[in-house]
Amino acid sequence: MSSSVLGLVRASHPEPAAAVTVVAGLLAWGVGHRPAGIAAVTLTVLASQLAVGWSNDLIDADRDATVGRTDKPVVTGAVRRATLARATVLAAVATPLLALPTGGAAALVVTLGLVSALLYNRPLKSTPVSVLPYAVSFGALPAFVVLALPGAPAPPLWLVAAAGCLGAGAHFANVLPDLADDARTGVHGLPHRLGPVGSRLAAAGLLLAATVILVAGPPGPPSWAGLSAVAAAVLVPLLGGYAGRRAPRAGGRPVAAFRAVMVVALIDVVLLVASGRVV
Repeated sequence: MSSSVLGLVRASHPEPAAAVTVVAGLLAWGVGHRPAGIAAVTLTVLASQLAVGWSNDLIDADRDATVGRTDKPVVTGAVRRATLARATVLAAVATPLLALPTGGAAALVVTLGLVSALLYNRPLKSTPVSVLPYAVSFGALPAFVVLALPGAPAPPLWLVAAAGCLGAGAHFANVLPDLADDARTGVHGLPHRLGPVGSRLAAAGLLLAATVILVAGPPGPPSWAGLSAVAAAVLVPLLGGYAGRRAPRAGGRPVAAFRAVMVVALIDVVLLVASGRVV
C-alpha cells in the first residue's frame, strides 16, 4: 500500500468510520435486507463516512498543526491537502449515487445526513448548535436503512429519535478528550460552552434517553434484557466518574468518564441493531 493511500486511510477517521459502517450493515441485516441490499447500504454509508472524515481532516489541518497533532496525516505530510480535497469530493458525490438503486427517498435521506455532517465540519462545529448535525445525521442513518428496504413502511419515529439521541450523546463524548486542544484553537461548540462536567452529564443523559427509547419504543412490554440495559445506562456513568464534582485538571483527558460513555453507547448500538427486527 502506497504512503499516500495509507495516509488517506488514516485521514478518514478509520475507527469511527468502520464502526458506523458496520452498524449500518448489521441494521440492514436486522430489518431484512437481502445480501445485495446490505451491500448497497454498507457501501453508501462507507462513502459518506469517508467524505466526512476526509473533510474534517482537511478543514482542521491548520488547527491540528497548531496543537501538534502528529497523528494527523495531513499535518505530517503523509497525504497532500489537494489529494484530500479530491477524495472528499469523490466520496461525497458517490454517496447519493450509491444510494439511488435503493430508492429516491432513501437516497434523499442519506444525502441529508451527509450534508448535515459536512455542515458540522464547517461552519457549525464552533457554534452553540454544534450538536444538531450529530442528531440529524445519526437519526438519518436508520431512516435510510429502513427506506432502502423494498416495500418497507416508513421508519418508526422512536427509532429515528433514539438514533438522534445516540448521535447527540456521541458528540459530547467525542469532544471530551479534546476540550483542551479545542480551546487553544478557538473552537467553541456547545460542549465547550458547557465545560467538562456539563458535557459529561449531557452525554450520559442523552445516551440514557436513547436507551430508554430503544427499550420502550418497540411494540410490547420491555424485556428483562432491555430493562437491564436501562439500569446499566444509569449505573455505568456513575461508576465512570460522573458523580464526582471536580473537573479534570487542565490539559488532562477525562478517560474514565469517556470510557463509561463509550460503554453506554455500545449498549445503545446493540439495542439499535436488535430493534431492526421489530421495524
